[in-house]
Amino acid sequence: MSREYEGLAREILNKVGGKENVLDVYHCQTRLRFRLADEGKADQAGLDSMDGVAKVLISGGVFQVVIGTHVKYVFEEIDRLVGPKKAEESGGGNQGGQKRNPAEVVIDFVSGTFQPIIPALSGAGMVKALLALLVVFELIDNQSQTYYLLNLFADGIFYYLPLLLAVTEAQKLKCNPILAAGVAAIMLHPNWAALVTAGEAVRFFKIIPFTLTTYTGSVIPIILVVLAQAYVEKWLDRLIPKAVKLVFVPMLTFLIMGTLAFSVLGPIGSVLGNGLGVFFTFLSTNASWAPAVVIGGFLPLMVMFGLHNGVAPLGVMQMADLGYDSIFGPGCVCSNIAQGVACLVVCLRTKDGKLKQIAGSASVTGLMGITEPALYGVNLPKKYPLAAAMIGGGCGGLYAGLTHTHRFATGSSGLPAVLLYIGDNSMTCFYNILIALVISAVVSGVLTYILSLKFEAAPDFTRKGESLQKAPASAGKGETRQEVPAEERTAVPEAGSRACEDGTIYSPMNGEIITLEEIGDGVFSAGVLGQGCGIRPAEGKVYAPFDGEVILVADTKHAIGVRSRDGMEIMIHVGLETVELGGEGFDPVVKTGDPVTKGQLLMNFDLEKIGEKYPTVTAFLITNSFAYQSVSLVKQGGSQVGEMMIKTEKQ
Repeated sequence: MSREYEGLAREILNKVGGKENVLDVYHCQTRLRFRLADEGKADQAGLDSMDGVAKVLISGGVFQVVIGTHVKYVFEEIDRLVGPKKAEESGGGNQGGQKRNPAEVVIDFVSGTFQPIIPALSGAGMVKALLALLVVFELIDNQSQTYYLLNLFADGIFYYLPLLLAVTEAQKLKCNPILAAGVAAIMLHPNWAALVTAGEAVRFFKIIPFTLTTYTGSVIPIILVVLAQAYVEKWLDRLIPKAVKLVFVPMLTFLIMGTLAFSVLGPIGSVLGNGLGVFFTFLSTNASWAPAVVIGGFLPLMVMFGLHNGVAPLGVMQMADLGYDSIFGPGCVCSNIAQGVACLVVCLRTKDGKLKQIAGSASVTGLMGITEPALYGVNLPKKYPLAAAMIGGGCGGLYAGLTHTHRFATGSSGLPAVLLYIGDNSMTCFYNILIALVISAVVSGVLTYILSLKFEAAPDFTRKGESLQKAPASAGKGETRQEVPAEERTAVPEAGSRACEDGTIYSPMNGEIITLEEIGDGVFSAGVLGQGCGIRPAEGKVYAPFDGEVILVADTKHAIGVRSRDGMEIMIHVGLETVELGGEGFDPVVKTGDPVTKGQLLMNFDLEKIGEKYPTVTAFLITNSFAYQSVSLVKQGGSQVGEMMIKTEKQ
């Protein structure tokens, strides 16, 4: 357990409503997944702006906090803080009575059943890949004992897949996982396999017919069996006296579920599984391009809404039925590589030092198959790399689908996954997936670069949950500019146009100047949008800090951007989370394209009205501060409009 994440864990737990509000908590590769008693108690906005949290979303009835690849260590601390209190102790995990739609229930069930076994499947898949490499390079013979044993190492997981699924499904349904594993063991017993091989009709007590079907490596039969067992076990638990419960509940569970498994549920599951196999074969023959294109192009959106958890198991089922996966694997790896490359291009193109650092590390993890840091930290906030990655992933998926490319084992979905495409004593799928990945990388990389020429040319004023919108190019040119009355202009030192040109910036408000750290906002205080300071306003007016031009006005009126004559670009953001007001209480008196002089009124705002709902502390940011060697705050405390506030030095 790594205690260095204890502070982050405590803060996250506090913002989800405390441990009393947590019915259950678990994690996947990048996310903490909470089931909360009351989602209304969670501070989603506060979590979303925390350092160490990439994104917060609610999907499939689960409150998800995206952390990154170190999520395991954060979970260890949260699990320790929450203690043994789980969903079954808090009303059965029904989210405090909140209703979920059927799709959310199904996705949550499938995700909770398959997610825990992914590491085992990935490990077995990589053993399969190693075995294929050894055969291709003629390091071992496929008739040797070594080949036989290595194949056994990899196939064990798939042979006993029903047993593993029984355990994870039982944990999800809050029934006894050991009893569920026991029922699965009954279905996998060699003696039953011998009866199936013999082919003679089997009748239990000479009355109940048992359908001759093998269940090794199957998926749907055990899911149906354990689903029924959860109800049978709970019914027996209520019915049988406590004094003999320890003996009779397991005994009757085995008798009832063994009978149902071989006579009804197992055969139904087998029919459904065979139907899926026919469907997979049909797709592979008649529309092989479709799954790879859909997954390759739309996987990021599926991840955002949690839908991938309902689709990914189809690949596992196809692997169990046909020995390969063409449904999920090829499109997934194309999508992940496209996202990683798009994020890498942003890293190379952006001049924002903080974003460059985030994008650099996120692109590496994306190329390795973990895309949440790239998706939520870079591609989704900036939008254009996400669009480029979706197009690139779709193009790569199209090639993979048209060439009938499939993987022969389940594993990671990054660059190491290419080894999973070696199989059937052939390198064809391996070569094709390499070509598909090159297509994905080139298309997404080129599109991201082209789009960056437009979107990285100006400062990115976008924060989580808000946007700044450019006015039409004609604004301030062909239109009449609103004149500011003389009494609304504020007297300032005669420095005039020297403001900013000599590296000096003057206060745009009457109030108290504070440091960025004192603002109390994760994005502003961390300098993600640029260096500068905060101002606690004493009145509801904002003035121009230098001569220049208005370059952007927030569509919700709460922020204004101004560019000086020598190229310095600043943003004045009035209040925290004031985007939620939708412009209420704000009255800008300038528009995009207007020339302004130092001390000219830019905006009126209702200080009292806004302060009733949100903090009014204002962020003053130099959004292209990367172009300056130093940005120094030379004034703190009480200040008047026109007083020297910041001194800069160019590189």
